Amino acid sequence: MLVQVGFRGVQKWVRVPTNDDCYDYRRFIEEVSAKFNLPNGADVELQDSLGVDVDDDIFDELLRSATVSFKAFIKNSADREVSEASFCSDEGASFSVESTMSSSSIESVSSTRSSASTVIIESTKAQKRQLVEEPPDSKVAKDLVYVALLQKPGGEEVIKEYNKTNGLSDHSRRKLVNILVADMIESHGRIPPVNVRITYALGIVTLFPNLKDKASPTGYEHYYDPQSGQGYLAYRLKTVQRNTASDSKKRFKSVHQGGPKTLRETSSSEQLSGNECNEAMSMMKHTTDQVAVKEKMKATFKHRQQLLRDPDQSALILDHFPRFLDTPGLIDQDFTMLFGENVSGKFIAKWPTFYKPRIITICKGLRPGLHLDDLLSAQEASNDYGWDSDLAAILLLLHLLPPTAKGKMHGKISAANAADHVVKFMKPFLLCVGEKKSKIQKYYIILDQKALPCVAQTVVAAFDELFKAHFVFAVAYDEALFNFYTFIQTTVYGIDVATAKESPRVKEIRVRIDNI
Repeated sequence: MLVQVGFRGVQKWVRVPTNDDCYDYRRFIEEVSAKFNLPNGADVELQDSLGVDVDDDIFDELLRSATVSFKAFIKNSADREVSEASFCSDEGASFSVESTMSSSSIESVSSTRSSASTVIIESTKAQKRQLVEEPPDSKVAKDLVYVALLQKPGGEEVIKEYNKTNGLSDHSRRKLVNILVADMIESHGRIPPVNVRITYALGIVTLFPNLKDKASPTGYEHYYDPQSGQGYLAYRLKTVQRNTASDSKKRFKSVHQGGPKTLRETSSSEQLSGNECNEAMSMMKHTTDQVAVKEKMKATFKHRQQLLRDPDQSALILDHFPRFLDTPGLIDQDFTMLFGENVSGKFIAKWPTFYKPRIITICKGLRPGLHLDDLLSAQEASNDYGWDSDLAAILLLLHLLPPTAKGKMHGKISAANAADHVVKFMKPFLLCVGEKKSKIQKYYIILDQKALPCVAQTVVAAFDELFKAHFVFAVAYDEALFNFYTFIQTTVYGIDVATAKESPRVKEIRVRIDNI
């Protein structure tokens, strides 16, 4: 067993000797003396990180009952004050600032991790405050993760897989997270400080750069996001805490920000109001002139946005503006007024050539299944009975971002069932009309049990309109498809990238796609 010991501002890992299956206090004092080159015959005493004296009679029990670190000092000297000032924060939390581990010492850890390998960490009070208040040093974080993986079973396999594939499978990512959380808890207890969690997350994307999310501010939020307290490391910590704690825990309830129901500022000009707006709405109810309708729809855009935010009026939006039901292109027009031409055209421009082939490549590595195999088969030229290859690729994304269970009363649904939420069943959804799945002639968006015609009769263009309908009509995503649509929103369209609530899985899939 290795424990962390601080003496005069220096921290070292020291092996704890055993005697008849008990941790030997006196031999441990000798190890500490040798590690720090203390004078022969020095009367060394120990304290835990809270400043409580550690004596021989409770040493073994203390080590077995809790994760501890020690401060060493020479009796009747000034070491006690120096050690306490350099090793512990005002709150008693341990820290690391600058690792002196070289590449050769890292190799030594790899080859001799069964021996008393030592990681030396030098620190000062000012450096400790810097670690808490500023981003941690990436080299320290990288070394920390590397050593943890080498010292734990299964860690080397994670490193080997990354070196071979430039990425990690879901299984290896879970193994990585489990190893690092175990290491974190061993050193810092069940509730590690935030800066420690950040350091491990930074270490992951520094040691494995292809796991970094380039769309996130720091790139490691999917492993730990200090703003929301979420990420794979946080989830694993919560699982461990829930399994080991005796008291009940308050569950974090996420608040989804930056989605279809978010009120947005627009710079639309020539907007009608008052009687003029009412007259335009009345005129549109009695004309089918598409040019005139589109012109008046532009002029009443802001009023329509206000109605959508009114709980009493939002359900009647298709009654107020019935031309949505017979004039193709109005959904795209409103969406473009919300976000501009550049954002509006991203899905059609990037999905077929960039996202589709990469999603297919990733899905080929998933565990086989009937629905997955059918969707992959749709990419073959001989496909006659399955979905069109473009729609099949969209549905494949559900296997990478599967639905999650929502509370105890709602079970988790399969990716196959979730596909029904996209092309039928829930609101809004895409209605495909044709003789068979591979040959669809017409597409409609179904909203409030009414059919809105799509402009272009291709599945990519139809799905583009389906997604846009959420924003045009301020309709929240189906809960089962939240990760699916959030990925499309932030990754493909680039909407609310900095503010939208993304699950770690959404960020992870984005990283995988970007690194193919």
